[in-house]
Amino acid sequence: MRWKEIVGDYLSFTRKDRIAVLVIVFLLLAVFFLPKFITREDSAKPAGNDNVWITALNRLEQKQAEDEKDPGNAYSSSYYQYDRTKNNYYAKENTELFYFDPNTLSPGDWEKLGIRQKTIRTIQNYLTKGGRFRKPEDVKKIYGLFPDEYERIAPYIRIAANDNPVSETTYTQQETKPLRPVASRYAVIDINTADTTAFISLPGIGSKLASRIVNFRDKLGGFRSISQVGETFGLPDSTFQKIKQYLKLENTSLRKININTATVDELKAHPYIRWSIANPIMAYRNEHGPFAKLEDLKKVMVVTEEIYNKIAPYLSTQ
Repeated sequence: MRWKEIVGDYLSFTRKDRIAVLVIVFLLLAVFFLPKFITREDSAKPAGNDNVWITALNRLEQKQAEDEKDPGNAYSSSYYQYDRTKNNYYAKENTELFYFDPNTLSPGDWEKLGIRQKTIRTIQNYLTKGGRFRKPEDVKKIYGLFPDEYERIAPYIRIAANDNPVSETTYTQQETKPLRPVASRYAVIDINTADTTAFISLPGIGSKLASRIVNFRDKLGGFRSISQVGETFGLPDSTFQKIKQYLKLENTSLRKININTATVDELKAHPYIRWSIANPIMAYRNEHGPFAKLEDLKKVMVVTEEIYNKIAPYLSTQ
């Protein structure tokens, strides 16, 4: 009997004990179920402004994907990219600016300027139907050319003077004749004696390109072929093809570098040699002594037959 009383004292709960047990159980249940309930409630609520922003971004990405499929869209991603920070489109870095005549510029060169293909087609249709740009402002009137595009290329427009204007109704769309006669209005110049003024007089050549041609010629030591003019940095091939007929080479004297006395800096300064060839040449000369003949350059490991043929006219051994 005594044992039952002792056990009963330990297993019996007072009113306060029962309340404490209930509170503990409630807290445990709250800790277990409350996070799930809160998460479910939050997921049911709308995201507000964040949701709107995400939707806008998705629409923008969808628009860019559509533009990639159609180069004729208002802003084709082939030539433009979207800057989210500025909410604007900008031309990609692979575009370049150069002086040009809009009456003779090829579609490929319009593309290099960053002009969209749909606008290029409009320009070509205008020209093939006999149209002609008579002043730079006429380019601004092309349908589909945006004002910011015109402002970007306007400083580089150079329209050649036309002494014998061609009627705008002379040629039909099917004819591909030039809109201006290819007459000898431009004087033929010697590429090794002409100054910047003479080069500027050629179609499509401005002061910057003229200076680059002359500087390239001086660094080379003179041109030995007309095709070398086309190697000038920044000179579009289409422009070179236009001026090639007005170039001649009568003065063929070249300034040569003595490879037995030249310093490494003198060799590096030549556009065809640079450091990758100059350093091995100097190392070979220091180890084996002066070059007995020019052909010994071929013994230098980096000087291939192609490189030798390119640099040999500008070098000598005495």
